[in-house]
Amino acid sequence: MSSLMRISIVMLYMIGEMSSMTPAVSILVPIYNVERYLEECLQSIADQTLRDIEVICINDGSTDGSRDIIQKFMDADARFKVIDKPNSGYGASMNKGLRFARGEYVGIVESDDFIELDAMERLYEAARTNDADVVKANFWFYWSVPEERDEFWELVKPEWANRVYAPRDEGSEAIFYEKPSIWSAIYRRSFLEESGIDFLETPGASYQDASFTFKVWACAQRVYLLHDAVLHYRQDNEASSVNSPGKVFTVCGEYAEISRYVEERTELAHLRPVVERMKYDTYMWNYDRLSDDLKLKFLPTMAKEFRDDAERGWIDYAYFDDWKAECLQILMESVDEFHVVQMNRSEESGLQRALNYYRHGGMGSLLKTLARRMRG
Repeated sequence: MSSLMRISIVMLYMIGEMSSMTPAVSILVPIYNVERYLEECLQSIADQTLRDIEVICINDGSTDGSRDIIQKFMDADARFKVIDKPNSGYGASMNKGLRFARGEYVGIVESDDFIELDAMERLYEAARTNDADVVKANFWFYWSVPEERDEFWELVKPEWANRVYAPRDEGSEAIFYEKPSIWSAIYRRSFLEESGIDFLETPGASYQDASFTFKVWACAQRVYLLHDAVLHYRQDNEASSVNSPGKVFTVCGEYAEISRYVEERTELAHLRPVVERMKYDTYMWNYDRLSDDLKLKFLPTMAKEFRDDAERGWIDYAYFDDWKAECLQILMESVDEFHVVQMNRSEESGLQRALNYYRHGGMGSLLKTLARRMRG
């Protein structure tokens, strides 16, 4: 065998080894007709100080210039890859990305958001140092119009940060009640696979972060939280699913999936009351965002589900603030009365609303509400 042939074989072997190496983090970017924001998003990923990444762009049948932008990054950077698929929705896109990912950890960046340049390095360093299943950080709400601004969202409280714990342990469930979000985090890929954690494949982008986030907190034994923010979560994309009033019942599908997941895992049975508290908060968020006619369309389903859950013994009012427990009881007794009460509250003055919080939840509830409003 000639020296040249031996060198060629060695080079081919080295290339094969390199192609099979496991990147530190696989970053999934679900994409559908988001050319206006996509370049900023992908550039923030390309510039990461953690270089050992792969970037998986899942193109969900975009019909605008998104695919051309993806190609530009692929041509310039071998770490960028694409999955082209017919439009079938967010959950299907994310599940394809999870199956394609090779990284030790998986991160998710929405295609209209962008991340700090050291975001993945900080998350990955925390994960490796603490042998974490999940590392989660805070984020900013971000607006680019009428002028650029960030508002810090403190999902991770200071007292929760910089320690390893399991959220499902008794007394540790507070994070279940925070806004569900899959970004500003990385997940050990083997943990997701072994726990059967994936996305519900409903059409469109329909709040699939709710069931995914629950499954993560329910199963992770080693969660590490960072108080610092690492991601800018865009609020001025009019095409965002959270700005779609037509998706009246999509949250119901997410909670049906959560219920299925708990039902199949006896070790999670103690989380049933936690799920009911989460469900009430989520359904109230959904109710509040709807127009008046859609509110009335949603309420009968909402009331029936909670009546059914109460009959199964899943609701424990000790998990609710007193005023929320009262509202839930009104809802189950009379949809019409509940709607009138909520409409009256929405028309209250600031002073009247404060007095209402005090009457239903005491000084503690009032002070917590004021603190939340001061934080934005």
